Amino acid sequence: MRDRRVVALWSVFALLAAASSALVTLRPDRLSDLHIYRGALLHLQAGRPLYEFAAENGGPFTYPPFAALVLWPVSAVAEGVVQGVWLALICLAVVAIAVPVGRVLAGGPRRHLVVPAVACALMLSAPVQSNLRFGQVSVFIVLLALLDGMGVPPARLRGVLVGVAAAIKLTPLLFVVYFLVTGRYRDAGRAVVTFLACAALGAVVLPAESWTYWTEAVRNTSRIGNLASLGNQSVHGMLLRLGLDQASLPLLWAALVAAVCAVALLRARHLAAHGRPGHAAVLVGCATVAASPVSWTHHQIWPVLAAMLLIGADGVARRVAGGALLVTMVVSLGVALRPVSTTSGVQFLLENARALGVAVLCLAGFGGAALAAAGAGRRTPATRGWLRVGTTAALAVAFFAVQPLPAGADPTFKAYALSDVANPRYFFVCRGPAECAAYGTDAPVTFGTRREKTKVRVNGVVSPAVARLEYHSAPGGAPRVIPLLAPYPGLRTFSFRSATMTHGRLVAYAADGSPIATYDEELAAALAVSGAPRNGAPPADP
Repeated sequence: MRDRRVVALWSVFALLAAASSALVTLRPDRLSDLHIYRGALLHLQAGRPLYEFAAENGGPFTYPPFAALVLWPVSAVAEGVVQGVWLALICLAVVAIAVPVGRVLAGGPRRHLVVPAVACALMLSAPVQSNLRFGQVSVFIVLLALLDGMGVPPARLRGVLVGVAAAIKLTPLLFVVYFLVTGRYRDAGRAVVTFLACAALGAVVLPAESWTYWTEAVRNTSRIGNLASLGNQSVHGMLLRLGLDQASLPLLWAALVAAVCAVALLRARHLAAHGRPGHAAVLVGCATVAASPVSWTHHQIWPVLAAMLLIGADGVARRVAGGALLVTMVVSLGVALRPVSTTSGVQFLLENARALGVAVLCLAGFGGAALAAAGAGRRTPATRGWLRVGTTAALAVAFFAVQPLPAGADPTFKAYALSDVANPRYFFVCRGPAECAAYGTDAPVTFGTRREKTKVRVNGVVSPAVARLEYHSAPGGAPRVIPLLAPYPGLRTFSFRSATMTHGRLVAYAADGSPIATYDEELAAALAVSGAPRNGAPPADP
């Protein structure tokens, strides 16, 4: 019977993997990040600078030069073949992650059931689906760091995998600190030496690109995309969406990241000391998600693993918390619960549920779950402590949910990119060069609005006099730069969404930085009618 259940679970995983991969191939933007990797390498092989490459959707190559060497084979074969192989490798990486996590959750015969169950849960999660959709490397980075953090490789090789992972993407360097605080000094040394060796190899093979990356590109986070968009569920992204003052934001972010990482590392050391290296490694991985300036959905595999460890822990409270976190990592609460998003505080919580969940997990650890005796029937002191933490967090969340957000906070704000121009939901005022040319007027900005249940969309075109466009969600809030896109020769368009236009203000600036037009009443008119006319003319009668 057990063998049949194991076969059934692996069959379900195979179906999920096949269906997910097939659906990805039907998308017009399928494996767009893999397309960027391949295009950047072909660009480099043609004798052009790696970090000056931009794909059709505007996406640049954002990884260190060593990553280009690792990815070099993707430029050697047809793109269709590369896509098929990449999807298969991601599915295999999911299985490779599920095996050690399943062993942490259950030993003995149950392990054969738990491993495919973990693989299925991973495959259904938003981070893995995002890796498949974009053709990302994040799942491989997680696999390398997880195995090394758990101490799976032979003793003489431990630390090497983290060094390689960090040479491809820098965030796993936090595991070096974890090795140090847990007394794994040789592992930390091997990780650093491996990282430096990989970086040196990149410098030898690609000297110009290495100089550009380590002196310029590594600090230019704006190349990665709009960090205030909802996809960035790091602490930094959450603070950006709060609309905080730009002068105080770096200090606040640094303080929060330092606190989150310090507490997470201390809790990870405690877990490792009590024979729970799997829990410790996952907790450190969650800290990298919280601390990174940008944590897109495909980076967020670590919280999925943490959710499953909580579900497999002793105690109802931990399992409920794990289930809630897993639901958050599978479903976008901001979309699924949009009808009940009635206040700005609730909306903020829903839109930032993943970032908040990861931060709370880093601070609370596993609530003693790793140390609780399996199957204990009575409430232990560790359980009571975890419940106190959970109760306090729930009260804090409830209090925050009814509070007004700071000036300029706009949880649903998003400015759209060139890759979104084909979507009529975002770009609705005109379609094609002729229609957009006819839509424009002599005004600096010509736009239309469209109201939806929980947001208002603004789409329009700008005249040649406009060099920069900014949107203020509310007086006192930090301005948000709206990208000016050029999908057609001689025409520039833009599109963004906001939670409300009640206090919104759109400001157009000339090349010398002087404002040339301001639109506020025109934006507010979107609250009264579903579509405001161009340039803020008086709204038509309903």
